[in-house]
Amino acid sequence: MARAGLTAEQVTIAGAELADQVGLDRVTMSQVARQLGVKDASLYSHVRGLEDLRGRIALLAADEKTIRIAEATAGLAGKDALVAFANAWREYAHRHPGRYTATQTPIEIDPELAAKALGPRRAVELTYGMLRGYGLAEPDLTDAVRLLRSTFHGFVALEAAGGFAHRRSPQQSWVRALDALHTLLEHWPPSVGDS
Repeated sequence: MARAGLTAEQVTIAGAELADQVGLDRVTMSQVARQLGVKDASLYSHVRGLEDLRGRIALLAADEKTIRIAEATAGLAGKDALVAFANAWREYAHRHPGRYTATQTPIEIDPELAAKALGPRRAVELTYGMLRGYGLAEPDLTDAVRLLRSTFHGFVALEAAGGFAHRRSPQQSWVRALDALHTLLEHWPPSVGDS
């Protein structure tokens, strides 16, 4: 029997908090139950299992990250939008490492929940909207989105793993990387023979 008042949202938030503390791959249903002060079996009235919980964490994180990026970039264009977007992405990854991992990991998500989720769709819209400010159209838009995602994710993943041992601060490199991305986006090479 489920604990009175316990909801799927509370289970998801508890799982997300735990993921930030110990890492997404180390979250177990038993740990979440202990955190909520319930028996393991109580959780299964709200989530189907660990994979379902991870999917819910991914959707929660996508919503949170997208809201932060939308707030940071509101009313901005060009380099200002790019920098605000990138900084909001990096800050979210630093503050919520487990949740961030969920947004970057292939996880099977309940199609019904995914259909209701606004975060992933809004993230795509925000990214494409910001890049249209650089005058990009398909297929260049998709290529640029992949470049930005690879750069942002690669940087924060290496940073989190302690991969930047050089004495130059990662922040200085981050700023220069964003300058370089802005320059590249302004001078995007034309597509040849693509469709």
